[in-house]
Amino acid sequence: MQHLRRPLIALSVLLAMAGGAVAQELRLLMIEQAGCYYCRVFNRDIAPVYETSKEGQLAPLVHAQLRGPLPEGIALASTPFVTPTFILIGPDGVEIERLTGFPGEDFFWPYIGDMISAAQGHVSEVPKQ
Repeated sequence: MQHLRRPLIALSVLLAMAGGAVAQELRLLMIEQAGCYYCRVFNRDIAPVYETSKEGQLAPLVHAQLRGPLPEGIALASTPFVTPTFILIGPDGVEIERLTGFPGEDFFWPYIGDMISAAQGHVSEVPKQ
């Protein structure tokens, strides 16, 4: 029986570590384009604060151009057509949810916070045996 205990303990440790790492693997992809007024406002007023925020720590901001290539390993549900578009990307590189447009700071923070919280709850759920 002792020989079974070590693998189970190791598996428990790995699962616990994976649960913590999953949240760190979320990313917030910002689709933008040159000449976009709202992109410029976001990058000037929100992006610097976002990097140091709780949301930014949980889902770092990654930029991509509307008509450019996506970062490697990312799969979107559909092609964005409005800038800015903010897309929460899961650890597997797949889109979880998106916010199309930038409706202002008062809407952005709670919406992005809810997206991240929902993703963490979904990703960290472990089936009960």
